Amino acid sequence: MLNWAVTFLVVALIAGVLGLTGVAGAATQIAWILFVIFLILFVVGLVMGRRP
Repeated sequence: MLNWAVTFLVVALIAGVLGLTGVAGAATQIAWILFVIFLILFVVGLVMGRRP
């Protein structure tokens, strides 16, 4: 999931450089949402993995 977040971030940066503000904004939002979901799942995995 982190890979998808980085991919959308790169797409957003390229679209921003090319002047495609709508595409850049949408890709940035998708990247942010995927990154937050990844962090939540990572923390849950750490907490659940430490139980006997």
